[in-house]
Formats: sequence, structure tokens, C-alpha cells
Amino acid sequence: MTRARAGRRRNAGTEVRQSLPGTLVDAEVDEVPVPAPTQVESRRQLAFLGVCLVLIGLNLRTVFSSFSAVLPEIRAEAALPGWAVVVLTTLPVTLLGVFAPLAPALARRFGAERVLLGAMAVLTAGLLLRPADLGGHLPALLAGTAACGAAIALCNVLLPGLVKRDFPHRLGLMGGLYTTAICASAALGAGFTYPVYAATGEWTLALWLWAAPAAVVLFLFLPVAVRQRSVRHRAIHEGVNVWRSAVAWQVTLFMVLQAMMSFSVFAWLAPILRERGVDGATAGLIVSASIVLQMLGSLFAPALAARFRDQRAINTVVALMTGAGFALSIFGPLELVWVWAGLLGLGQGSLTAVALTMIMLRTRDGHTAAHLSGMMQGLGYGLGSTGTLLVGQLHQGTGSFAAAGILFLVVGALAAVFGYRAGRDRFVG
Repeated sequence: MTRARAGRRRNAGTEVRQSLPGTLVDAEVDEVPVPAPTQVESRRQLAFLGVCLVLIGLNLRTVFSSFSAVLPEIRAEAALPGWAVVVLTTLPVTLLGVFAPLAPALARRFGAERVLLGAMAVLTAGLLLRPADLGGHLPALLAGTAACGAAIALCNVLLPGLVKRDFPHRLGLMGGLYTTAICASAALGAGFTYPVYAATGEWTLALWLWAAPAAVVLFLFLPVAVRQRSVRHRAIHEGVNVWRSAVAWQVTLFMVLQAMMSFSVFAWLAPILRERGVDGATAGLIVSASIVLQMLGSLFAPALAARFRDQRAINTVVALMTGAGFALSIFGPLELVWVWAGLLGLGQGSLTAVALTMIMLRTRDGHTAAHLSGMMQGLGYGLGSTGTLLVGQLHQGTGSFAAAGILFLVVGALAAVFGYRAGRDRFVG
């Protein structure tokens, strides 16, 4: 490598690392004209907008963890067949990948704020529909869960772009608050759903609970979205083709494997613990504690990864921690289950964060980063849903979670391999 070329690589890497507090990727980066910030007239309105965006994040994972917290009760009282359990745990994650590519097109047509408002309306409706009895609970569970998955997919893509666009001088603060809120939403769903069921004796009430905060945020965000002027944008198609980049595929496969483990934890960790003899309330607390540790991992891992030109070591370690923590939650001594769940939480939070950080560390510009993000989210969530599907199928076929433990030892090892390759100091294109 010539000295000039090496200098260019050092400068590109430095610029990327200096911008790391704003690792949020704008889904509208390829639009002409460039979307204007959300219209606010004062600092108070800007603060209100920030609160709304964080509260939206606080509703984006309860649908996953609340269902798994009372899964045995739902399965028994609603007489769900085995296939339905597999579909209900897999469907919302699959739809994250299916609907994510639609978000930028909808934002160009209607404006990001209005699409986000519509997504929150659909999410609220899905959470209300999910526990309903429509001549049996299964049709409502399927329709409500599908609506929630589609809505969350749109929010996943648009919310980071709004944070980046409207808070350019507070990206570190807002990015941290928004990502922490998403982790907290999973912890809340895991920790509070079963106690509500225990207090009321009704799993339907325990699930309906989560429609209330979504409805509150919907009405809070309504005036913000309505006063935003609609401007028609068009997409531009230039720059690096990430689909032809070996580095992009390595980063994407790293994302796929982490998503397989991440959403399987949301869907199955509580049922795994309960099958091992842990009572429902304690299982919810263990899952919540694991997710709280995810929040710690997600806060510190990106900064640690950005300190180095090469992320092979951290990618490998956190992938192995996650796979081992999942397997030990199934096979390890039950008296140490809090330790296994803690290992899983720290590993998983760090793994998710460093996988997303690769978007910025492996690209030279925002245009390429946005396209890599779209590739990662579409394939990551779409193929990542196979994790929850495989766990359900293996449990249904064998009658235990032992095979799932072996599966995630393998998935963790593969994540370490692709994380090692994705962590090399190279750039897409």
C-alpha cells in the first residue's frame, strides 16, 4: 500500500470514528430535495419532540417480550396448537425485514413524521386486537401480531433518521436515550406482564396493558406530525453498490446471526426458564435483568469498538459470550441461572451494538452507510427470524429446548467467524 493510500485510509477511519456518537443512519439520505427538519418554534417544542421520539422507542419491543412472558398461559387457555406458537413468535420478526424496505418510499411520499404517526396508530391497533376473542383467540393473535410487526418495522427505519436530522448537535445524548428506550421496552414487557396476569388471572388483560402507552404516545405525537408540511421527494441512485461488496456481506451476515440470537431471547428465554422449573414471576425478573445488562453492553461496546481500527477481537468475544450465555441458560446449573442470564445480557447487548456500529466503521460516507443499513435491516431481520422459528420447531419436534442450546452454540460460533471477518480494517467499496 502506498503512503498516500494509507493516509487516505487513516483519514477516512478517523472521520468515521469521530462521527460515531451519531451512528444513526438517515433513511432519507438519498432524497432530493433533502428533507427539512421537523418544524418546531422553540426549544420547548424541540424538547417535546425529543421526548416523543424516546417514548416511541419505549414501545418497540414490548410486543415480543410480553407475549413470551405469559406464553404457557396463552397456550393452555387459548388452546393454541404447536404451529401457532411457532408462527406467533416468528411472524413479527419476519415482518421487520419485509416492511423495512418500504419505509423510505413511504417517507418520500407522505413525510417521515406522518408515516411514523401512522405506524404508531397501527401498533396501537395491533396491541388492542391481539388479545381479542373473535370466535377464538387465534385469528386475533395472528392479525394483531402481524400489524405490530409491520408497524415496528417502519419505526425501526424512520426513528433513527428523525433523531439524526432533528438533533444534529445532540446525537450522542439522543442516540443513547433512544436506543436505551428500545432495550427498556423489552425489559418492561418481560418484567411486568406476568405480575399483571398473576394479579388479574387474565392473560388478555396482561397483553392489553401494552396498548395504553402506545396510545398515549400516539396522541402526544399527533400535533407534531399534523403540522409538518408534506413535501414530495424523489430518490437518487448513485454511489457504491453494497450488494456487490464482500465486506457488506460479511457485516450483513454478522447482523443476521446476532438477530437470530437476539429475537430468540425475547421470544423464548422466559419459556425456557419456566420449563426448567422457574416460576413465572421470577422468570420475568431474570429476563428483565438480562435485558437491563443488554442496555449496559449497548452503551459501552460501540465506544470501545471505535477506539480501535480493527474490531475483530471485540466482535468475536461478544458473539461467543452470547452463544454461551444462551446455551448455559438451557444446560447450566439452575442455581447459577442469574449468572448465565447476565452473561447472555452483556453479550447480546454488546453484540447488537457492535453489529450496528459496523455500519459506520465499514463505510466512508452517509450514502453508503444508509444503503448498508437497509441491506442489513432487510436481511438481518428477515433471515434473523429463522432463529425463533428453529427454536420453536426444535422444541415442538423434540419436546425440550436441549437441541436449541446446541443450535445457539453453533450460531454463536458462526457469528464469531463473520464478526472476525467484518471487524477487519476494510471499507465497503
